[in-house]
Amino acid sequence: MNKHKHEVGAAHPLLIASILLGLLAAGFAGGFAWAYGNYVDQRDNVSKKVISAVSEARKQQIADDEKQFIEREKLPTRKLVGPNDLGSVSVDYPKTWSVYVSKDGDNGQYEAYLQPGIVPAVESTTAYATRVVINETSYESSLKSYEGLVKKGDLKSSPITIGKFTGVRLDGKFSQTRNGSAVLFKVRDKTLTVATDASSYKGDFDSIVLKTLIFNP
Repeated sequence: MNKHKHEVGAAHPLLIASILLGLLAAGFAGGFAWAYGNYVDQRDNVSKKVISAVSEARKQQIADDEKQFIEREKLPTRKLVGPNDLGSVSVDYPKTWSVYVSKDGDNGQYEAYLQPGIVPAVESTTAYATRVVINETSYESSLKSYEGLVKKGDLKSSPITIGKFTGVRLDGKFSQTRNGSAVLFKVRDKTLTVATDASSYKGDFDSIVLKTLIFNP
């Protein structure tokens, strides 16, 4: 009888050890499964991020290449020259632009419109890349016509010097369809206006057109 009690008592530690080992093994297995699942999840997320980053980099590279191509296509520039009796105004413009001269200087007026591709019909509401205008309105009267927009805050007025001659630069909203920049200079008893009607052309307007503007007042 005592022998049986001893055998049963001896079996308890082995049973407990087996249970503990089973629990420990289960714990390890669960931990391993969680860790592996977490690893797979992070691996997949990192892979997706890498693929997304590579895709964005490619798109950016294509956009940069296209932009560089467009800029290269603008060169060499061409030159627009106005009539001698109206100050011999000249400016350079990208060779990808076209020019339409609607008034060639007769009756003391000159109007030239420049636009990438084809120049649309001349209308007051059309936003052109550049317009070169010499009209019979005096310089003082031309500046006065913009005073209201300057006071309202739609236009910002600042002095500008081309060569030896100082004029006025206007930047901002000229009308509902024109939001750009214009420079005005006195040419004899007339006014020279060189303008861009859209901010999207401002880079070419400043770096090519205005940079090469020459005239004889």
